[in-house]
Amino acid sequence: MRKVIVFFLVVVVVASLGFLSGCDNSKKVGVSEANVQAEFLALKAASEKERGSYKLISLKDLKAKLDAKEDVLVVDTMPYEASYKKQHIPTAVQFEFPIPEMTTVDPEMEKQYADLLGPDKDKVIVVYCGFVKCGRSHNGAMWAVKLGYTNVYRCLGGIRGWNEAGYPVEAVK
Repeated sequence: MRKVIVFFLVVVVVASLGFLSGCDNSKKVGVSEANVQAEFLALKAASEKERGSYKLISLKDLKAKLDAKEDVLVVDTMPYEASYKKQHIPTAVQFEFPIPEMTTVDPEMEKQYADLLGPDKDKVIVVYCGFVKCGRSHNGAMWAVKLGYTNVYRCLGGIRGWNEAGYPVEAVK
């Protein structure tokens, strides 16, 4: 019986060493640059979500809410002329935010944003920007939460993901 247990342990150790030796070389286990980038973006988004205290929503779930005509305020945080005017998610309103994280906001900008978001602090608000790497939507969602709104979502895919999904867009005429 003891020989069987020793044999079993040897097999487990050898198999473990073989597996672990393959894990130290990313090329051997099929890790591509795209996977590394996806992991980086996922961790960045998770960290921003935690700091901002908002929720995340997928493009598909946002589209379903809009198709169901739910009462959702969609905020495009991209520049008006360069982006929003050319294309935006249907029903979206525009309020530009910078890309770097904002630790403070000018009182006039805060008032304008609060006016845009409206008095209902429980309203569902979805904020988006250009694409996953862009930080504008993080700022928009984070500041909505700081202003006291309780149902704030960030849509990470942004207008690029919306287009790639084949969803309809609007433009300012």
